[in-house]
Amino acid sequence: MRTALAPYPWAYTLAVVAALLLAAWLANWVTKRILLGGIQRLLAATAARGEAEGREVRMRVIPRLANVVPAIVIAVGVGMVPDLPPQLTTVLRALCQAFIVLTIALAVSRALDVANEVYERRPDARNRPIKGYLQVAKIIMFALVAISIVATLAGVQFLHVLTGLGAATAVLMLIFQDTILSLVASVQISNDGRVRIGDWIEMPSQNADGDVIDIALHTVTVQNWDKTITTVPTKKLISESFKNWRGMSESGGRRIKRALYLDQRSVRFLDDGEVARMRRFVLIDDYLDRKAAELRDWNARLAERGAEPVNRRRVTNLGTFRAYVEQYLRHHPGINQGMTLLVRQLQPTAEGLPLEIYCFTSDVRWAFYEGIQSDIFDHLLAILPEFGLRVFQRMGDGPLQVDLRGGPPAAQPVPPAAG
Repeated sequence: MRTALAPYPWAYTLAVVAALLLAAWLANWVTKRILLGGIQRLLAATAARGEAEGREVRMRVIPRLANVVPAIVIAVGVGMVPDLPPQLTTVLRALCQAFIVLTIALAVSRALDVANEVYERRPDARNRPIKGYLQVAKIIMFALVAISIVATLAGVQFLHVLTGLGAATAVLMLIFQDTILSLVASVQISNDGRVRIGDWIEMPSQNADGDVIDIALHTVTVQNWDKTITTVPTKKLISESFKNWRGMSESGGRRIKRALYLDQRSVRFLDDGEVARMRRFVLIDDYLDRKAAELRDWNARLAERGAEPVNRRRVTNLGTFRAYVEQYLRHHPGINQGMTLLVRQLQPTAEGLPLEIYCFTSDVRWAFYEGIQSDIFDHLLAILPEFGLRVFQRMGDGPLQVDLRGGPPAAQPVPPAAG
């Protein structure tokens, strides 16, 4: 064949190049169609049911490695092409070697992604994510691959290039300082478990208030309650303060800390008839009995000393209402009875007398929590007049009440507001 193509100097060379490219294509086709097909069937036969998705994930790694075969064929066969300049042969072999190294690195990178996906299926994966460590491994691997490719294309030894980088260590540390800090933060976060996937964190400085959906090397991704996405630098979780609501979720109780503001002018003593009527509320029977015995003993001692009646102790509507609220909460099915429960008065303000409820719901889910809290205060606001108490409410200069049901309009002023 070479003799037949002798009149055409480059014809034989082109024919050999075409044959080499055809051999590389055939090697690639055989690898992907036969070998990969056999591996895929083997995985399908050996894998358990329900892991079809896992098999597809694993098959993303093997096709990448199959691309190494044609590069090897070209690297070996390029020396057999006649009349090629030695420099061109060297460059082509170097390019093939660089392609092989890069392809293997990409395959390893995909394998690390598969390892992370498999690890995330474990029940404890959210407590100790490894994504950050794998990203560090990828960075180191691709840095070494880049050095290897440069050394191959330049025709120098890999160790010589690596040694030369020692002089640039300070520069590299300056360039990768964020990566180094993020690595330290990732290790600390992973070890102490301060942030896990699924945690509700609140970090006003970064406009983050929602669930953690991803923990990577450089950033922690938070899906806020308004469905926006905030990325928080990992190092910020070490250097700045934030609130993690995981403790609330794991405790089984969510706190209610809210006050009713009462008009202080509605607080008064109850006479005997009113106390008797208060016994309609079965929740405070024990309170009234205990209070009656306590006041009877106190007042009897005062009478023995000849003290005036003004010194007598009596039951107040506010104290009775406070006892009712406490017993109401202790019998409420939505309140966690194993956690702190208080009904207390706070310092009076210009807005009235705060009667604060401090307790925990038995359901930590947001919607259920809000429903329980609203039901409690709906009931308390509605039953408050039964105790002769009024809620303080600041009123502005509102419109006059106008009666349009018949006759000429008759404007009547709104009654003066409490407080």
